[in-house]
Amino acid sequence: MTSMRDLTDTIADQQAELDHLRLEVAAWRSAYDKGGKREIAFTNSAREIEPLYTALDTAGQDTTREEVPGVYPYTRGIHPTGYRGTLWTMRQFAGFGSASDTNERFKFLLAHGQTGLSTAFDFPTLMGYDSDHPRSEGEVGKTGVAISSLADMEVLFAGIPLDEVSTSMTINGPAIILWAFYIAAAEKQGVPSEKLQGTIQNDILKEYMAQHAWCFPIEPALRLIVDCFEWGATHAPRWNTVSISGYHIREAGATAAQELAFTLADGFTYVERGVARGLDVDDFAPRLSFFWDIHNDFFEEIAKLRAARRIWARHMKERYGAKSAKSLLMRFHSQTAGVTLTAQQPMNYIVRVAYQALAGVLGGTQSLHTNSMDETLALPTEHAVQVALRTQQVLAYETGVPNVMDPLGGSYYVEALTDQLEADAEALFTEIGTIGGVVEGLEQGWFQRKIHESAARQQWEIEQHRRVIVGVNEFVSSEGDALDIPLLKIGEAVDREQRVRLAKVRAERDQAVCDSRLEGLRAAARGTENVFPHILDCARAYCTLFEIRRALEDVFGAYREPVFF
Repeated sequence: MTSMRDLTDTIADQQAELDHLRLEVAAWRSAYDKGGKREIAFTNSAREIEPLYTALDTAGQDTTREEVPGVYPYTRGIHPTGYRGTLWTMRQFAGFGSASDTNERFKFLLAHGQTGLSTAFDFPTLMGYDSDHPRSEGEVGKTGVAISSLADMEVLFAGIPLDEVSTSMTINGPAIILWAFYIAAAEKQGVPSEKLQGTIQNDILKEYMAQHAWCFPIEPALRLIVDCFEWGATHAPRWNTVSISGYHIREAGATAAQELAFTLADGFTYVERGVARGLDVDDFAPRLSFFWDIHNDFFEEIAKLRAARRIWARHMKERYGAKSAKSLLMRFHSQTAGVTLTAQQPMNYIVRVAYQALAGVLGGTQSLHTNSMDETLALPTEHAVQVALRTQQVLAYETGVPNVMDPLGGSYYVEALTDQLEADAEALFTEIGTIGGVVEGLEQGWFQRKIHESAARQQWEIEQHRRVIVGVNEFVSSEGDALDIPLLKIGEAVDREQRVRLAKVRAERDQAVCDSRLEGLRAAARGTENVFPHILDCARAYCTLFEIRRALEDVFGAYREPVFF
C-alpha cells in the first residue's frame, strides 16, 4: 500500500523532472532562437505551432483519460480492440445519372471490395423536387442519382440484398422522405425495417449553416428529425437516424475548431429536442452518428477526432444524463476533403487523399470515403474510384497501421493539440450559449458569418502565398495538368428517361389512394403526432418526392434564407 510519504516523494520527483526539463527546453530554445531568425508555423486553422512539444505541454492533464481504448471518455477509440477486431467500413460515395446507372456502380464497387454503400443524390432530389419539376431542368442526374419515387429506389437497389449491406444516404431537407422510400423498397425485397443497417444524414442544422439544401423552416424541420428518432428507436433499431455532419461546415471554410464545436453543438441541439419530445436519451442517442472532414493538416485532423470523442462522451454523461455506454460512444464516418481537390495537377490528389485517409484511420474513424482524383472536374469514373478504393485497401492491408490502437496516443504534440482543440470547442460552446443557442444563432446569421470570415482568411492566405497549395500557387508547371483518363459525362438522356418513368408511375398507381394518403399526411402535420408512418404510407402508394414535400409544405411553409451579408 502506498504511504502518504511515498506519494509525496513521487510528486516531488515528478516536479523535479519537470523543472529539469524546463531548463533543458529553455536552453534549447535559446539556441533555436539565436540570431532572431525563428520561423513561425501555423496549422491550417491558423493555430501557431511550437517547434517542439514535451511533457511540459501536457503537465497537469488528467492522463488517466488517455490510458486505453474502449474506456470512457474514449479519447483513444470507442472499441477496445480497435481495427484488430473490425476494419473500418470502406464506403465510397457513389451516385450519378439514373437509378439503373448507379445500381451498376454499386455492384462494381461491391465486387471490388467495398464493404458499404454511400449514396449521392442529384440536386433536384436533395431539394425535394421530382425530376420533371420545372426547377429540375438541366440538373437531373448530374451531381448524383435521380430519385423521385419508390419505383426509382427499387431500381437503385435491385439485386442488392438490403439485409446484408449497410447503406448511407447523403440527404438532408427531404431525408425523411428518402428514408421512407428505402424502407418501402426493402419491404418489397421482404426485408423488414428491423433488419436494415445504414444512415440518413438528416442533419438540417448544418444545411442552414453551410450547405443550403433545405425544404422547410427550422422548427418543423427539427420536428421531422425527432420524428425519425422516435420511429426509428422502435422500428429500425440498427439504423442511424441522423449523421451530424461537420464535413460540409468545414468544406464551407470553417476551421478545425469551428467544425468541431459547431457540429457538436448541432448534436447537442438534436439531443435536447429529443428529450423535449419526452424520449429517453438512451433510447435514441445510440443511433446518432457523426461525419467529419479530413483536411490537409495531418496532426490537427487526428487531434480533432480524438477531442470529438472525448467531448461528446463527457457532455452526454454529465450534461444529458445518459446511462447507457452506447449513448456515450461517438461513431463516425470520415471523408477526405473535397475542398482540397484541385483542377491543376489533379494527379497530386492521389497523394493528398492517401495522407488524409491515414489521418482519418489514425484518428479512429469507423467508416471512410476517399475522394477520387477527378472529382473536381466531374463525377468519378470507374478507374478513378477504383484507385481511391485501392488507397484504402493498401492502408488497411499493407501498412500495418491497423495493428495498434491509437498509435499516436502519448505523443506530446498530439495530446497537447487534442487538449487545445477541446478547449477551443468549449469556448465556442460558451459563445453559442450567450447568443441563445444554435437555432437563434442561425436566425441571426452568427454561424454563417463565422464560417464566411474563416473562408475569406484562408483564401487570402492562398492568394498571398502564405499557404502553399502544390501545383496551384507554388510548384506550378505548364505540363501534366490534364488527366490522362476520360471524364464521366452525364447527358440529357437521363432527364428524358426520368420523365418517362415518372409518367409511367403516375399512370399505373391508384391515384385515389395517393390523394387520400397525402391528405392524411397534411392532417398529421397540422397536429402533433409523428408524421413518419404517414410518409411511409405515401411512399408505399408511389406518391412522388415532390408530392410528399408539397403536402408538408402546405402546412409548414418553405424556408427562405434571410440576408446576412
